[in-house]
Amino acid sequence: MPRYARSERKALTELMSTLGPDAPTLNEGWTTRDLAAHLVVRERRPDAAAGIVVPPLGGYAERVRRQVAALDWTELLGQVRRPPLWSPVSNPLTDELTNTLEFFIHHEDVRRARAGWQPRDLPLGLERALWRRLSALGRLTLRRFPAQLLVQAPGHGEVATGRGGEPLRLVGTPGELALFLSGRQRAARVQLDGPQAMIDRLRTANLGF
Repeated sequence: MPRYARSERKALTELMSTLGPDAPTLNEGWTTRDLAAHLVVRERRPDAAAGIVVPPLGGYAERVRRQVAALDWTELLGQVRRPPLWSPVSNPLTDELTNTLEFFIHHEDVRRARAGWQPRDLPLGLERALWRRLSALGRLTLRRFPAQLLVQAPGHGEVATGRGGEPLRLVGTPGELALFLSGRQRAARVQLDGPQAMIDRLRTANLGF
């Protein structure tokens, strides 16, 4: 059985090792060192990881992330490469569920911050795995958007979401939709059909899982 979380982690760490700690990413203001520290906190510091998704705890999470970012680059990258077996998000029982989408997106954060990038041809199994996670997350992410929004991944399925109103259609491969719906709209190659004002609003909306 393919382990896509593992393969995306391996590809990301190899790319970061090649580029070094100061390479840009799609995460505004973050270098590869900052991104690596984020991943280490998420997996190894459950006391701070909650702050990644709970705003009132964000200040503490950021202080811990900066401390982790000060580690030697080789050590920091080694911690990303080899997650602990006890980690709530990276143990053998949870790894595929919690990390396939996470590491795909962050791999692309590094790839697409470089000039001349091109979308990858993803294995069908990875596209299916991404869509399984996106179909629920996309509905949640866009539930308050003021349109009757249809998210379509041809060959995989579609999700209806939004608060209702003018019809809007978002079409792309699961990988491109993953980037769009996680707030990387500028780097995602998708098709949007509908009123131009609503298209512009969605392209600049504060999205994210």
